[in-house]
Amino acid sequence: MQFHQGRLIDHVHLRVSDLEASRRFYRAVLDAVGLRFTSESPRHFACDELWVDRADGPVSRVHLAFQAKDREAVHAFHEAALAHGGRDNGGPGERSYHPGYYGAFALDPDGNNIEAVFHGPTERSADSVVVRPRT
Repeated sequence: MQFHQGRLIDHVHLRVSDLEASRRFYRAVLDAVGLRFTSESPRHFACDELWVDRADGPVSRVHLAFQAKDREAVHAFHEAALAHGGRDNGGPGERSYHPGYYGAFALDPDGNNIEAVFHGPTERSADSVVVRPRT
């Protein structure tokens, strides 16, 4: 068994009101930024550190920002979000957060603020970290 993991966040767990609507939304926006579900069942879906299932009570209210490889991926994210049940919360464009910050925002079907952001060209040491439990 192996899985990929970053260094700070173990996982983010979203509780949603309509799992299938959220599944369609997240499948589309993750595909737009070059990612796929890493796990799914009738009761959940996941991508890397993001885990989503149906809420038995209140739904989550969070802001999540997905990394985009370029400005085109930010545009593709925003288009996919609006085409799959999301609501516009700030179209693609430069933001004043820091020079080169290019992002777009959409509210998912439960009102979570989801963003795709491109910070400018970078070089990564690895796409992800491979973790193998010790036996």
